[in-house]
Amino acid sequence: MAHVRSCDHAGRVTGGRITYVGHATVLVELDGVRLLTDPILRDRVLHLRRVAPPAAPEVAQDVEAVVVSHAHWDHLDVPSLDRVGKQVRMVVPRGTGALLRRHGFADVVELVAGERVPVGAVEVEAVHAEHDGARGPLGGDSRALGFVVSGSRRVYFAGDTDLFDGMRELAGGLDVALVPVWGWGGKAGVGHLDPPRAAEAVRMLRPALAIPIHWGTLRVAYRRVDSHPRPAEEFRELVAELAPETEVRVLAPGEALELTGR
Repeated sequence: MAHVRSCDHAGRVTGGRITYVGHATVLVELDGVRLLTDPILRDRVLHLRRVAPPAAPEVAQDVEAVVVSHAHWDHLDVPSLDRVGKQVRMVVPRGTGALLRRHGFADVVELVAGERVPVGAVEVEAVHAEHDGARGPLGGDSRALGFVVSGSRRVYFAGDTDLFDGMRELAGGLDVALVPVWGWGGKAGVGHLDPPRAAEAVRMLRPALAIPIHWGTLRVAYRRVDSHPRPAEEFRELVAELAPETEVRVLAPGEALELTGR
């Protein structure tokens, strides 16, 4: 995949571009549509602080829709969503919408796995995620989701998930898989992927390209070193063994990749 830009007269990418903003936040630009996943745009969320470069302000500009995988604080951050805008469409798991409406968001679409919603020239489908997505007693009762964005390419955003058999059903025709490979704690526990399990997920999904996410961004404030020094590189090495037909591109937080070849 070459690094070539294709833009319309307004400067929007008409082909495809993936920008890893950090943690589970990815700017997906596809067919002239800008989608933002699980926006964490602040330097601190609860006990977590950002150790990657700050999120660029333009990431939150001219976004058609936000997809939120689940309601955990490091994935659904209301102040970050405020930066995107109260009028921007929020696509969230069923049961999460009331929380956002209480904060004044005007266009909230709640989905369960298998449901779809059009966003401009692309379609967003909610898919299963193996993760406890509840926020707590005041956050509503909702499950975690992943999303497949389909247009001229198919991009799978896993959100937070563990391995599940249904990943095989997503295989076939995936151009890009955005795969979580770590987190911010001392280990990636149940409901998450570490590098070996993430590589196994890629073997099941069979995408043309895999990009590791959910690493290198947030750290517990009192920790001085990362709990895993190189999760993305370990992931790339393991995918080369388990799924050599899949290309892996490691993007540092803030780095973008142009998608070409079609």
